[in-house]
Amino acid sequence: MTEAPTTRSRTVTWEDPLVTAAGALERSGLDTMRAIRDGELPPPPIARLMRFDVRELEEGRVVFGCALDESVYNPLGVVHGGLVCTLLDTVAGCAVHTTLPRGLGYTSIELKVNYLRPVLLDSGPLTAVGTVVKPGRRIAFAEGQVLDAAGRLVATASSSLLVFPLAET
Repeated sequence: MTEAPTTRSRTVTWEDPLVTAAGALERSGLDTMRAIRDGELPPPPIARLMRFDVRELEEGRVVFGCALDESVYNPLGVVHGGLVCTLLDTVAGCAVHTTLPRGLGYTSIELKVNYLRPVLLDSGPLTAVGTVVKPGRRIAFAEGQVLDAAGRLVATASSSLLVFPLAET
């Protein structure tokens, strides 16, 4: 006889993302990222949902952390690759964002991810590093790495991103 599963829950709260978007219109990309890190602007809802935090920022490079819990497990009992992919997409994009002047934004065009080892709860917290390979006025290129708590590389990514003018709303 199988035991009844124990129900778990997690509550996610977030702030209005348009507040951050409006604040980004007034700042360079690096200043926007600093404002989020320092609590002057709220983090985007995805950061709250996936438990990402900003640890280091400089032009062309970011370091984020990611706390893990069972809510991100897949049916095989390991952290879902989608969380790792989202973390890589985030650090690649934010690294590019740190190179952009006020009034410019970005979006991912392509993301190639290589998963190198499974991630479990005791693998974390994760650290992700995003680095700009080539900034650009229309297209930028970045790379990302995710490391587990022991410093082992668990995934890498290369990304191309479209750079575009932000529309004032």
